[in-house]
Amino acid sequence: MTTERVNPPELSPPTGFSHAVVAAGSKVVFLAGQTALDGTGKITGDTLAEQFERALGNLLTALRAAGGTPEDLARVTVYATDIAEYRARAGELGRLWQEAAGRVYPAMAVVQVVRLWDETALVELDGFAVLP
Repeated sequence: MTTERVNPPELSPPTGFSHAVVAAGSKVVFLAGQTALDGTGKITGDTLAEQFERALGNLLTALRAAGGTPEDLARVTVYATDIAEYRARAGELGRLWQEAAGRVYPAMAVVQVVRLWDETALVELDGFAVLP
């Protein structure tokens, strides 16, 4: 697979995301929304950061099981129940992202939602990847 991160100089410099990702490959992997569920189906973590770390780990586990790596991610959407808290914790969440997925960023969006499927979930991530 080849990917090109496109960040036009006319746009605000991206921090923790890419404005566009051009991907060419032979396999597209659509990743279902992942929350902080453990292997028994229970939400773990009381804080946004704890839940974000687990949800991201779950997303990457699904991606790896499909044969991909974090560098193959083309798009990730983050759904948060409290966007103000997400913004306040952006630095911490960015560090968690870098520890788990590195510094190659997909195109991303963060969207506030009223609630998620599991009432105790604070964040959910979904996305897609393009594999070679």
